[in-house]
Amino acid sequence: MLKIAIFGAGGQAGTAAVIEASARGHHVTALRRADADITNPQAVARAAFGQDVAIGAVAPADGDPAGFYRAAASSLAAGLVEAGVDRLVWVSIASLLPNAAGVAPVDAEGFPAEYRPFSLGHRAALEVFTGSDLIWTAVSPAGDFDPHRSPQGGYTMTAVGDLSARITYADHARAIVDLAEQPGVRGGHVGVLPPSPGAPAEPGEGGAARADRQ
Repeated sequence: MLKIAIFGAGGQAGTAAVIEASARGHHVTALRRADADITNPQAVARAAFGQDVAIGAVAPADGDPAGFYRAAASSLAAGLVEAGVDRLVWVSIASLLPNAAGVAPVDAEGFPAEYRPFSLGHRAALEVFTGSDLIWTAVSPAGDFDPHRSPQGGYTMTAVGDLSARITYADHARAIVDLAEQPGVRGGHVGVLPPSPGAPAEPGEGGAARADRQ
């Protein structure tokens, strides 16, 4: 059993991760915006003290997304290490995953301007984590969430984005918690797809294998 701090537990992705981790018997500290200011390293350190791993599934309430995500990542990088927690699973965004041509949608011509600040904010966060002492992995839908479909009880991991793909919050949470349970996975951004048609509804085994191990 792990002790898992989940920042952003009030959002849909964070709530699903709380439910999944709790169902597996882990001790979950569910942290909403009112519980810990994720842009404050001291608040992060206090909230994460005694935990084994942290999950970050946060979003800005308002203001500049780039500023929020850079501040949140910097705060996590400092606060988690201060608390003695070196492992982080970060919920990122599909627009940073390369497509089949090797181009991230945010870098492609015609990407909607209104979505760029949010996507670039997530990229800034990954840059902060890359330069930190954290053992981190970023995970996101390969495309987007589907809040209406029933969970399929499994998933497939991919390094290639597909903006037409959809995954439920519950199935995405299985991937988040699977990554949180795996020690030593460092760096990289993986996408989550529904299980392949006809395949057993089991968690995909490729995620950890495709990430670099420390």
